[in-house]
Order: sequence, then C-alpha cells, then structure tokens
Amino acid sequence: MICRCTRIDFEKLSGSGNDFLCIDNRDGRFDRLLGDQGAGHMAKALCRRGLGVGADGLIFAITPELEGVAHIGARFFEPDGSEAELCGNGTACFLYWVIAHGWVPEGEVKVLTPAGVVRGHNGLNNYVRVCIPDPEGMQTDLQVTVQEVTWQCDFVVTGVPHLITYVDDLDRLDVACWGPRLRHHPRFGPRGVNANFVQVLGEGRLAVRTFEFGVEAETLACGTGSAAAAIMAARRFHWHQDYTTGRRPVHIRARSGDLLKVWFTASDGLVTDVCLETIVRVVCAGVVSPELTAIALNPCPDQAVCQRP
Repeated sequence: MICRCTRIDFEKLSGSGNDFLCIDNRDGRFDRLLGDQGAGHMAKALCRRGLGVGADGLIFAITPELEGVAHIGARFFEPDGSEAELCGNGTACFLYWVIAHGWVPEGEVKVLTPAGVVRGHNGLNNYVRVCIPDPEGMQTDLQVTVQEVTWQCDFVVTGVPHLITYVDDLDRLDVACWGPRLRHHPRFGPRGVNANFVQVLGEGRLAVRTFEFGVEAETLACGTGSAAAAIMAARRFHWHQDYTTGRRPVHIRARSGDLLKVWFTASDGLVTDVCLETIVRVVCAGVVSPELTAIALNPCPDQAVCQRP
C-alpha cells in the first residue's frame, strides 16, 4: 500500500487536442500501483475533469525490464481506469516530454509499450513523429446496423481496435449519439472498439472525429484512429500509390482543428512502416494536492502516521 502523502509530480501535454498527464516512475515509486491495478484507480481520480486534474489519459514512464530493447518504457491508462496497449498521440506527448528532460539519447527514441516497441523523434514546428507497430486484423466493407441505420465500415487494429465509419457531413454528425452505440456494438464485444467517423475531403485528405473507449466520449484527436482512417480510406478508395508507398502523407483534420499526418506502406495486403506526426504542446506542470493525492493513491489507514519521503 502506498502512503497517501507520497508526492505526485506531473506534466500535462496535448497532442493535437488529446491531453495526457505524464508521471515519472523510472525510480519505481509507483510500481506497486502498476502491479495491483491501483494505477487504474489513480488514473480515474486524476483524469476526471472538474474534480481532478483532467485529461484523456495517464502515462507512466518506466524503466524497461530488458536492457537494449528500448530507451524507456511507457504504460497507458484510460480515464475509466483501464489500461491501453498503445496511444498514438499519447506516445507523441510522452516522447516530447522524455526528450525535453534529457532522459533519452538525442535522435530516434525507442519506447517499449504493451503493443511493442514504438519509435519516434521530434520534428519541426512542434510536430512529433511516432512510428507504431504494423496494423493487424484488417476487415473491409463491413455493414454494421444500429437502430435500423446501417453504416458502411472498415476495421483495423493499430495497437488498439478501430472501427472506421464513412459519413458525408462530419460537422453535423451527432457523435455523442452514434459513437457509444458503435463503440459498444455486440459485433465487437466484449471489449468493443474506438468509433471513428470519417469524411473524405479529397484524395489524401480526411476529417476524423473519434469516440474513444476508456475515455467514453469524443476526444479532440486520436492518433491511432487517424492512422487507422488513413490506411483504410486509401485501401477502400484506391488512392494514388504515392499515399501507399510512404512518399506522401495522408492529411487528417482533427476535431481540434490541428492537421495530423500519416505515412505508411501497403503491399500485397500488408501494411508496414506506419508513422504519425502530431502537434505537441506543453500545457502545465505541477504537484497534485494532498487532498487529491489521498484519493488517487491507496490511502494509509487513518491511524497510521505517514512519513514524508
């Protein structure tokens, strides 16, 4: 059990509107939480908007167990307390953060995630480039019916599962209505999917809105969802080979208004070399108050005397 007077330092960063709390656990101070599901409780308390710090996720920096595999490790937790294998914008924020603190070598950084090793580096104009593991489980031309409305969809796992649904007018779509219905559709049970609504603006250009599981709401951007949309739209609409050979990026307009960029290579039904560029901004840094810390951590018994570290 971790004492409630343990200090929690954090930095909050935004990846094109996706915001995350980053916490340093390289010294192992929160290992017990990470090992017994306490980290999920901590994420629920800290990510809750209005009563916590507020964020779309919580990311811990950890020391990889095996030397030489990666420079640093990351664990991702959703606002509902569940753990995610990967988060594209979250990894971009994480990379920016660890590079800024000098915890990793300059140049390309390797981050060990539950989905595998992710590579990335800082780019120009606050863009951060993240290259994620190859997508899996691609399915095209799915027809998914919700309340007598049939949606034309594609499916792919880009670290986490994504449903891609094509619409004509994204701005007028009621994502709060249709998002949870597709996210929880029994066809994708028991875990469900991230529900991405995609409008094609032209060849190589998409607008995307995402209802994310774990957050259980629409977010202002989704990195793995943007990658999924780019891959499946290029496949469905037979875009020029420049977009499927990594020569040109697919441009994604996020709900935040930021422009994300996705590169990939597709050949013989396989997709490789998937890289995302997203804009990272530092929002703030701080220390969680003692009151919120007591809620976020497994508290000491009332009669116990807590000694400050």
